[in-house]
Amino acid sequence: MKRSIVIFEAEGGSDKWIDGHRKDTMPILNAIKAQGWACEVVYFRDEWKDVIIDYVKDKFDAYISRINPGNLPHGEKVYFDALRELSRAGLIGMSSPEAMLNFGAKDALVKLASTDLVPDDTYAYYNFRAFKDTFPKSLSYGERVLKQNRGSTGEGIWRVQIADDIKYEPGDTLPLNTKLKCTEAVDNHVEYKTLGEFMDFCEKYIVGENGMLVDMRFMPRIKEGEIRILMVGSEPIFVVHKKPAESADAFSATLFSGAKYKYDKPEDWQELIDMFDSVLPTISEKLGGLDVPLIWTADFMLDWDENGNDTYVLGEINCSCVGFTSHLDQGIQEIVAKEAISRVVNN
Repeated sequence: MKRSIVIFEAEGGSDKWIDGHRKDTMPILNAIKAQGWACEVVYFRDEWKDVIIDYVKDKFDAYISRINPGNLPHGEKVYFDALRELSRAGLIGMSSPEAMLNFGAKDALVKLASTDLVPDDTYAYYNFRAFKDTFPKSLSYGERVLKQNRGSTGEGIWRVQIADDIKYEPGDTLPLNTKLKCTEAVDNHVEYKTLGEFMDFCEKYIVGENGMLVDMRFMPRIKEGEIRILMVGSEPIFVVHKKPAESADAFSATLFSGAKYKYDKPEDWQELIDMFDSVLPTISEKLGGLDVPLIWTADFMLDWDENGNDTYVLGEINCSCVGFTSHLDQGIQEIVAKEAISRVVNN
């Protein structure tokens, strides 16, 4: 054991501070060093792939990925190939490409639709034909939310409502000229399109590598806020209650869209925390049998059960590059460092 961990970052991007790093990168590095381990940051570029692999594979026990895929000019394929090669060389991935893809991709919701976490009428479209065949019928059951696979900050997440007075029954296949009201979560802006126009517009989310759309029912209680649990491994660190802006069409819980964030302790949401803890083994099993990511979040929306009691519906898992800068003063970086070192020691 070398007692050494490398942190990967990408150059540039809106997530960087004046020192060129994410605000939480150097605190993690310093916390690892405070445990008596070596740690350094390596910037990844596609053209440096082979050089980076040669430099890293014999010097470090593990890597921590702190790269937002959107900051890689040519996408994540070459980066993920490099991480897989390092894993084959014996490095522990935190998190591995497989964990980032299995947990972070939107179709994780479909894989969990057989559990109580996600409604069973949640679908994934991996090709345009399946989308065109199924969505006109899915929409007849009520408002839907479409989510592109790897978007962030609400981009490519659409609330879809029927804006027509046509007569139809649940289960009918709606005609392509049905008028729709479509609201995008990135900024809550509204567009009016026919069903046919909207589906053609959404084709861009399905084509290409990792292209896919998730289709799930709209949860009206999103207006009460989305509840995000930030996790380090299996430990809940804090809960963010994200309430959408007070406007008629607002349903997005992103800061960019005007949502208000309130940070709570896990014990303030004990019922949710206990439920989530109880299903963690099931989540891991359904999403590939992998270790849970090093730093990740799970977003929930409120719903009612058949008796009118509160229930929680999973809306999304994020794990590619979750930040926690608002809580650095509470020492979360030390928890991250201890968890990372524990994974190396106990591997």
